[in-house]
Amino acid sequence: MTKLILALNVDSKERAREIYQRVGSGVDVYKIGIDLWTRTGPELVKEFVSQGAEVFLDLKFCDIPSVVAKAVAAAAELGVKMLTVHTMGGAAMLYSAVKAAQAAGEKKPLVLGVTVLTSFDRSALAQVTGCDQEVETRVVALAELAQSMGCDGVVAAPLEIKLIRKRCGPKLAIVTPGIRLEPVSQIDDQARTLTPAAAAQAGADYIVVGRPIYEAADPGLVIAEIKKQLGRGDE
Repeated sequence: MTKLILALNVDSKERAREIYQRVGSGVDVYKIGIDLWTRTGPELVKEFVSQGAEVFLDLKFCDIPSVVAKAVAAAAELGVKMLTVHTMGGAAMLYSAVKAAQAAGEKKPLVLGVTVLTSFDRSALAQVTGCDQEVETRVVALAELAQSMGCDGVVAAPLEIKLIRKRCGPKLAIVTPGIRLEPVSQIDDQARTLTPAAAAQAGADYIVVGRPIYEAADPGLVIAEIKKQLGRGDE
């Protein structure tokens, strides 16, 4: 069953609280990223966790192994369900992150490796890596690296789900941003997108949706439609 993550890409804790009050348990997980975290810090995470919400802390840790290990340990203490590290930080960093999460025992969060950002196309990837290759080739290689270092899953665009499943098998969790509802109402900075139904059919374990839910006049109706597409229409 594909689960639904609500991305709180808002600019204040008051707005985040308002959304939580309206949505509640309608979604499976709430994502707090670098934008909201920079404004609110750990207090909002603690607040959500204390109210029973599962939190996805999406800060994309990327630094030397010892620093990332300390960051993962701190996130585990907050009680988050899942967190991200950037696979381009390398094998040693990923391994240290996994070990730090495991040391948290019962509070162990899922460690997810970010592969290639959904805003990247082949040209943008080449600018960063200095290597002209298909985005999908780099994504799969990074997913395999994350899996080999013990990560619980990866974050990847919808169009790469099937490729990752083929190479990494069914146990690696795939979290998928770049989800767009039909009809597409706006153009933004994500280049490789799919609908909820298509992402679920491809094998995503989690999909991430933000503005289409919390900016809707009735978020509940949007959530119901997404769950219908995910094959969860009876909830």
